[in-house]
Parts: sequence; C-alpha cells; structure tokens
Amino acid sequence: MRKNEQTMGILAGAFAYVLWGILPIYWKLGKEVPAIEILAYRIIWSFVFMIFLIMAIRKSKEVLTEMKAIFKQPKTTLLITLAAILVTANWFIFIFTVNSGHVTEASLGYYINPLVNVLIATVFLKERLNVAEIIAVIFAFIGVLILTYHEGGVPWAALAMAVTFSLYGLIKKFVPVSTWTGLTLETLIITPFALIYLLFFAKHFFMSFPFQTDLVMIGAGIVTAIPLLLFATAAKRISYTMVGFLQYIGPTLMLILGVLLFKESFDSMQFTAFAFIWAGIIVFTVSHIYISAKLKQLQKSAEAEQAK
Repeated sequence: MRKNEQTMGILAGAFAYVLWGILPIYWKLGKEVPAIEILAYRIIWSFVFMIFLIMAIRKSKEVLTEMKAIFKQPKTTLLITLAAILVTANWFIFIFTVNSGHVTEASLGYYINPLVNVLIATVFLKERLNVAEIIAVIFAFIGVLILTYHEGGVPWAALAMAVTFSLYGLIKKFVPVSTWTGLTLETLIITPFALIYLLFFAKHFFMSFPFQTDLVMIGAGIVTAIPLLLFATAAKRISYTMVGFLQYIGPTLMLILGVLLFKESFDSMQFTAFAFIWAGIIVFTVSHIYISAKLKQLQKSAEAEQAK
C-alpha cells in the first residue's frame, strides 16, 4: 500500500508541475485582457471553484469549522491575509510577465525559488547555510549578474516571483492549515477587492469579452486550484527530496515553451547565465540528497542499536 501511495504521490506531483509548466499557454489565450483583470477573474473564479469543490466532496463543515477557528486568532488571521496578498502578487507578476512576452524570465523565477528559500530561511529562521548551499547561492547570484549585464537591468520580475512565493511558503510553514481551507480562505480574503476592481475600475466586466475569452477567464479558477490540490496530495505522500526533483519540471517546460513555441530570444550569454543557475541547482539538490541519505543511515543505525 505504501508503494502505491508513493507512486500516486509522484504522479500527482509530476502532473502538478507539468500543469504549472504549461500554464503560460493558457494565459496567452487571454492576452487581449489586461493582466490585472485576468488576476481579478483568477481570484474570483478560484474562490467559486473551491466552494463548488468542497461542497461536491462534502468537506464544507470541516472547512467552515477550521475557518471559524482561524478567525478567532487575530495573529493567524493576519498571517493568512499576508499570505493571500503575497500569492496574489505572485500570480499578477507571473501573468504580466508571460503576457508581456517574457516566459523565459518567468521560468528563471521558479528556477531560483529554492535558492531564495534557503536565503529567506537564514534571515527569518536563523538557519545556517552549509558549504554546498553557499556554493549554490553564489552560482545563482553569478547567473543573475550575467542576466543583469545582458539585459541592462535587474530581472526584477523573476526575483519578485521567487521572493513572493518563498515568503508565501514561509508563512504557510508557520500557519498549518489544510489545503482546502487555505486556498478557500486566501481567495475569500482577496475576492471583495477583485470584485471592486472589476465593478468600478476595469474596462470590462463579466461576459463582456468574446465567448472564448469568457471561458478562459472562468477556467482560470480551475487551472489555479487543480495543480495546488495535486501538489498537496504529492507533498503528503512523497519525500521533500522527491518534491525538490519534481519542482524543476515546471520552469524547464516554461523555458522550452518560451524559446521554441513563443520564439523568445535565448542567446549564448543567456544560456551561460542559466548554466550557472542550473549548476547551483545541481549542487543544491545533490547536497540535499546526500544529507537525506546520511540521516536515513543514522536513523537505521540508531534503530539497530535499540534493537540490540
């Protein structure tokens, strides 16, 4: 049964990252819609889809009970609100970057995300970097410097995507909340602001686009929620190391799409920059596999000693 669960976890995680990797194709279908309007529709329809889903699988009572408990704790409510703001910012930056013709820069954001996680852990959690992590961060920093020189400016979109998602993850670490409740609550908090924007400030409102575009806006909720739910399924069934491997599926697919499908430039200097970042990722991943294997070996040794 355990092997079946692990297989299910790997498949769920891989499928989640494949969906995230090809998401730029979806947002391009609504490229005539301003990024901030797409964001508003994404928030609203994500909330609607989550309500429909939790009712369909009969989790309404469970989610409602958890939400009531959260609202009774001001500090937790504040952290969830901050998480909602961060993930909303991340969604906007991603949509804007993709529909501005910079899918490769979006992929960069998700490539450097694990390394930004390490840096944030040293700042907020006071964790110390090991030698491999320091080398990995230096490689990534060199890659970003090369891109900055090449582009004539810092790749702010990629860095902002990595930082907002890392901070979002940090908050989720301190606020243990179920996936169903988390996504429902985050979209609930932002939905009123999305509605106000669409009602009073946007050029378009519901059903004012061509029919195909309206369908894309409605589907935004589904393409947002499904990968997150698949990821949550994977995270419960497979190791952190395996999740670390799978997470590079997304940005790799984005990079391929950017270069081959959307014909974005990717010259030798950009390749060199990405090569440094890939080297950092390899060092980071291999070191974590080694540490994980060593910990398992120590655990087995300890269990063997106790058995004596």
